[in-house]
Amino acid sequence: MVQKSNQWSVQVGEHEKVSNLVKPVKGKYNMYSLKIHKIGKNVDSVYVNLYRNEPNSKTKYSLSGCPPNHPCNKEKNIEKIPFDLAKQMNDGYPYVFANFPLSEKASELEVEVVWTENNEGRPMKETFIFTDK
Repeated sequence: MVQKSNQWSVQVGEHEKVSNLVKPVKGKYNMYSLKIHKIGKNVDSVYVNLYRNEPNSKTKYSLSGCPPNHPCNKEKNIEKIPFDLAKQMNDGYPYVFANFPLSEKASELEVEVVWTENNEGRPMKETFIFTDK
């Protein structure tokens, strides 16, 4: 599933099937991947939040982004290099979250992209909602 705006292309798809990554657990959660490309103006900063719904609740639950020791970056071994998602995306490399769990009870995934541009410091936000319907 892909959704686009003037600034972003957001794709939710199948998780990467690598032996050392978390696997789906039937009756609990499925696994997915997320890829976000910057298709508009260059950005100064960017942050991604993921949320899922819970049946019979107005509250949305955050899904963890990239763990601190496994950043969503184009390179595999970057522990000593500062993580700069804006630079990465301006250079044409997407934000990639290869394997994340989503509760089977959830019927909605909300992807929120917050960014700044033009050295203004004023955050902007777009929200992309994926549903199972």
